[in-house]
Amino acid sequence: MKVFRLALAAFCWVSALGAEPTDPGYFAAKVYPVFQAAGCRGCHSMEGVASATRLRFPEDTATADEIEVFGRSLAAIGPLLAEKPTGRVAHGGGVRVRSDSPEDAAVLSWIRRLATLPPPDKAAAGHRTSTASPLQRLTHSQYNNTVRDLLGDQTQPARQFPGEDYVDGFKNQTVVQSVSPLLAGAYVAAAEKLARNAFRFGGQRGLLPCRPASPSDADCASSFIGKFGLRAFRRPLSIAEHTQFVALLRKEAGRLNDFHAGAQLAVEAMLQSPSFLFRIERGGESRHFETASRLSFALWDTMPDEELLRAAAAGGLDTRDGVEKQARRMLSSPLAREAFQEFLSQWMRFDRLQSSVKDRRLYPEFLPAMVESMAEETRRLAQYLVWTNRNFMEFFSADYTFVNADLARLYDLPGPAEPFAMLKHPAASERAGVLGHGLFLAQTAKPEETSPTERGIFIREHFLCQTVPPPPPGLNATLPPFLIGAKPMTNRERLTALHLTSSTCSGCHRLVDPIGFGLERFDTIGRWYAKQQLTIFPTKDVRGRVKPQKHELELDTSASILGIPDSGFSTAKELGNLLARDATCQKCVVRQWFRFVFGRRETDRDAADLDRVFEDFRRAGFRFQDMMISLVTSDTFRRTQ
Repeated sequence: MKVFRLALAAFCWVSALGAEPTDPGYFAAKVYPVFQAAGCRGCHSMEGVASATRLRFPEDTATADEIEVFGRSLAAIGPLLAEKPTGRVAHGGGVRVRSDSPEDAAVLSWIRRLATLPPPDKAAAGHRTSTASPLQRLTHSQYNNTVRDLLGDQTQPARQFPGEDYVDGFKNQTVVQSVSPLLAGAYVAAAEKLARNAFRFGGQRGLLPCRPASPSDADCASSFIGKFGLRAFRRPLSIAEHTQFVALLRKEAGRLNDFHAGAQLAVEAMLQSPSFLFRIERGGESRHFETASRLSFALWDTMPDEELLRAAAAGGLDTRDGVEKQARRMLSSPLAREAFQEFLSQWMRFDRLQSSVKDRRLYPEFLPAMVESMAEETRRLAQYLVWTNRNFMEFFSADYTFVNADLARLYDLPGPAEPFAMLKHPAASERAGVLGHGLFLAQTAKPEETSPTERGIFIREHFLCQTVPPPPPGLNATLPPFLIGAKPMTNRERLTALHLTSSTCSGCHRLVDPIGFGLERFDTIGRWYAKQQLTIFPTKDVRGRVKPQKHELELDTSASILGIPDSGFSTAKELGNLLARDATCQKCVVRQWFRFVFGRRETDRDAADLDRVFEDFRRAGFRFQDMMISLVTSDTFRRTQ
């Protein structure tokens, strides 16, 4: 019957029987809203669980012309478009449009219309070139690193700044990089303190390129402003800027009869300038230096060094080869390892582990020292893979790890010869890669119990780059507490009863819960157990004592990932191997690095470059350094405003 209906839809599509809507705005006005109301874009988008299918909706900021072009592109899947949303043909997203409804009729009418239209012109898609964001505020880590390299200051003043928000997994996304009054005040206070420290007790920390002949020495002032300004603004100062700062320096130096006091005020003013606090891209004569700055913050998370600025001034960054030469030099620096560590800590959300709270009655060993050990284990694995040029997909599948004595006991491994030495997991172990790390397992669990939902969400969003919609407003997502005398239930049984049988919850939870079920043999701090250990604390007895009830429950860890064919697994090792060889996960690694480097989410306009970077990554055996170089030499990265 399904084959017959599919053939019938194809016949209608080709024959174009019946009345067709000829209004050019019909698709945007009548058909596109059907898909929006049905929630199709949530899965069929670059970040959706169905991103690998042929159907991909435009961005939510798409223009009317882009929506029209998208509508015409549906000719390639016309029959399926008529069958899948209504459930006439099996659809992973379930029934989204009621059969024989006005919405169904609108979609069918558009399919018939498509048969009368010429093939879509790709050029008509309004393709726009993608460029780096023209305005990016220094992140707190970039601020600290930059004042360290500019002034030799190691105090890390940005630690006192207001906290940064995570968006799309990172803290540098330009869509939330506003400067609040509180942050503006922090910038002023930090600039004053940094400048004062730089010239404290008459010291200069090597900032002055000359010895002033007088308090208002014009030549020395000009030389200092030119050289310091180049480094602080990461480009040569304009004539107006140079004149302004020289005048400020000389005026203050003359007033106090102290050249250093004038230089201190000039430094303080520069540190409050938008040209220091922001990475501003205007193109034109500054484009070479903008490339240098973009490259330096991407690979070092700090300002360009003198060699990179010299290369920019000499036009050495105008070509792909020139950028690659500098990139390879920069990757050999310890600064590259520090920058990668910043990326890793944000991608893997180390902050969530650091703020995790566990029930001390059940997990007394979960202390700050263990938390830091868990973070260090993940750091060691990732750094080992990147800087020894190994296949980075072993991040998910490695049959070895790096632990100290505390983690070895938690994982039931022999003690390492030295802290964080490499240890192989036993052949029968269910651990593999980061999925077996305490960092991942503890931060995706609750204080008393595991959370298959949180673990599934993390894997979807961080390892597959797929967005899981938030729960409806006002919905209480907390599982009901265990009741004394009631039949003990595993988390799978409780979640299935609450989430997967509810029409309100099942749409999203079927995307995440079945993934987390496969990790249920790991408790809330990452310890493995054969059966779920359930402890229920009743009220105190007549003597004021608490007698917890303990139960051992059989576990069903069979699991799968909706949207990935043949994705059945039942252990963390099987899941890790599955992710390591899955193209969606491999591409997600590229996309996560892209977001960190560019400070924004990727769009369809970046697709061509992302595909090229992924192919370079794949051909290089998934070596992360090769992917880094491929991205910074891409057209998207090298193009300026």
